[in-house]
Amino acid sequence: MGNGNFGRCRSCGRQVLWIKTKAGKNMPCDTKLLAYVIPESGKGKERIVTEIGEVVSADITDNEAERDGLGYISHFATCPNADYHRKRR
Repeated sequence: MGNGNFGRCRSCGRQVLWIKTKAGKNMPCDTKLLAYVIPESGKGKERIVTEIGEVVSADITDNEAERDGLGYISHFATCPNADYHRKRR
């Protein structure tokens, strides 16, 4: 699984995959590997983190023939408690 390690979200308890981004930051991602396609405009609906740590703007697809790559959704986008972590104290 790329450069990641498994862990648990401290807020919701779900399993996450930690991936080191190209910027050197560790990002928690949902563990489901997804196929994605990059729209012609270059701006997709999702931010996808690839196994090698690139973050791409893409759309999720079920069509394996048209996919541009595989990656993960950031757990920040799906965690039910994400707003708690966005607030600075």
